[in-house]
Amino acid sequence: MELESLTLKNYRNYGDLTLEFSDGVNVFLGENAQGKTNLLESIYVLALARSHRTSSDKDLIQWSEKEATISGRVKRAISDTPLSLNFSNKGKKARVNHLEQSKLSQYIGQLNVILFAPEDLELVKGAPSVRRRFIDMEFGQMNPLYLYNTTQYKRILKERNAYLKRLQLKQTTDTVFLDVLSEQLVNVGAQILLARESFLKKLEQAAQPIHAEISDQRETLHLVYNSSVNFDEKDDLAGVTAAFEAALLKQRAREIMMGSTLLGPHRDDLQFIVNDNDVAVFGSQGQQRTTALAVKLAEIDLMQQETGEYPVLLLDDVLSELDANRQTHLLLAIQDKVQTFITAPSLTDVARQLIHTPKVFHVKHGEITLETEN
Repeated sequence: MELESLTLKNYRNYGDLTLEFSDGVNVFLGENAQGKTNLLESIYVLALARSHRTSSDKDLIQWSEKEATISGRVKRAISDTPLSLNFSNKGKKARVNHLEQSKLSQYIGQLNVILFAPEDLELVKGAPSVRRRFIDMEFGQMNPLYLYNTTQYKRILKERNAYLKRLQLKQTTDTVFLDVLSEQLVNVGAQILLARESFLKKLEQAAQPIHAEISDQRETLHLVYNSSVNFDEKDDLAGVTAAFEAALLKQRAREIMMGSTLLGPHRDDLQFIVNDNDVAVFGSQGQQRTTALAVKLAEIDLMQQETGEYPVLLLDDVLSELDANRQTHLLLAIQDKVQTFITAPSLTDVARQLIHTPKVFHVKHGEITLETEN
């Protein structure tokens, strides 16, 4: 899979821009605040219909303009597919092959991307919400059913929390509707729990050899899914559903008192264990970086296994954050395998040595110039 071209209209600091890309490594060079990250963000948004930098689509629209459009041409194994997203005060419209999609779940997965940025260190040491979002965004690209289930779960959860708040405030005493919402939440939530458990097992298998190699065989990585629902990893859907249902029933009085749903996939976490220690608590910054890098690199092969195609890799100013050893592992892992987009103030010596014929764009004040070979 590769992104052949990108067109931006009134997006961030770009009024009207069209770029053609290499199927190998594409590099955006420039100082800070010139628009490099905006370009990478636009590719991420084209893939996932949302930004990793803001929760407001209005932020994506150029100041004083009423709408913005991102479009691109995606080359896949069997076809070339035009994609486009339009953002306005009326919402967003997603099109595949020029046909508007009624649901974003039908759009996401047309272009699969993996983003690696300096803040991805938060994947290891940040809040549980960061790791839940990581699981949902990455697995959602690979599995349309999982994406649909997470969307449904959020809708039911919002409705259930609102009803629990009414019970808390004694605006109603009827718990029959709570039973209905609980059943809906359990049925969807159990599917999410099983899918996450399966996904993380596969991710661990892919990440372990990468982590061992980067650490010169000195460290062993394990991923542990800490669920607020106590179920056995050998349970089938019926078993997980029963465990979730029993746990909710046990917490009912407390949930009504708190006015909130206290357990379920929205309260779960992922733990990274290196040599039997929680790397977020006991690991050095180097170990945390190695863990984040190994997991990100593992995603590349896992996504290829699950979808049949390699994703597009986005590296937002990460080379300067990695030492020479980690840079080497990263660049060798992607070489001649994955279409890659890199932002950086300048290319490091390691990158210059390892990247074969990159296509280099210079970015200055939102203007793009293509570096020509001497």
